[in-house]
Amino acid sequence: MIKITRQWLDQMVVGLNLCPFSHSVVVQDQVHYAICDGTDDPQLKQFYVMELRRLLDADENSIATSLLMFSQGLQVFDDYLDVLDWFQQLLEQADLTDHIQLASFHPQYQFEGVDADDLSHFTNRAPYPTIHLIRQAQMTKALAQVADPEKIYTDNIETLNKLGRQQVELLCPWGK
Repeated sequence: MIKITRQWLDQMVVGLNLCPFSHSVVVQDQVHYAICDGTDDPQLKQFYVMELRRLLDADENSIATSLLMFSQGLQVFDDYLDVLDWFQQLLEQADLTDHIQLASFHPQYQFEGVDADDLSHFTNRAPYPTIHLIRQAQMTKALAQVADPEKIYTDNIETLNKLGRQQVELLCPWGK
C-alpha cells in the first residue's frame, strides 16, 4: 500500500507537479505514511487522533506532512466523504484548524457539479482513500512563494488535459 502510494506521489503529484510544494518533502523523506485497517467509528477516530498527535508532536523536519490511507471500508466515495467531514469536525472541535488542514484523495474522487468523465477528478484521485494532514504554517510559507496560488488547480487540469485520457489513466489505473 505504501509502495503504491509512493509511486503515485512520484509519478503524478511530484512528476506532473500537481502539487508544487510536494517535491521537497518527498525527496527529503518527510512524508509520514499511516495505514488504517479499522472500519468502525471508534477505530477511525482513534487512528485519526493518534496521527494528528504524531504530526503535531513531531519536528517538521522529520515529519512535514502525513498521508492517512484507509485499506478498508471507505471504497464508496460518499462513505469516504462522510468520514472526511467527521474528521474536519473533530479538527474544529479540537481548535486545531490554525495548525492543520485536510486535503482529500480517493480512487473515485468526483468534484460536485463536474461531468463524471472530466479529467479534473484525477487531480484528487489516489490509489487508496487518503486524507492528507498538512501543517498550516508550512502551507502558508509555501503559498507565499507562489505568484498566483488559485491558478494551481487550473494549471493541474490543463496538465491533465494536455496528457490526455489514455496517459492519465495509465498513470492512475485505479481512477478509471
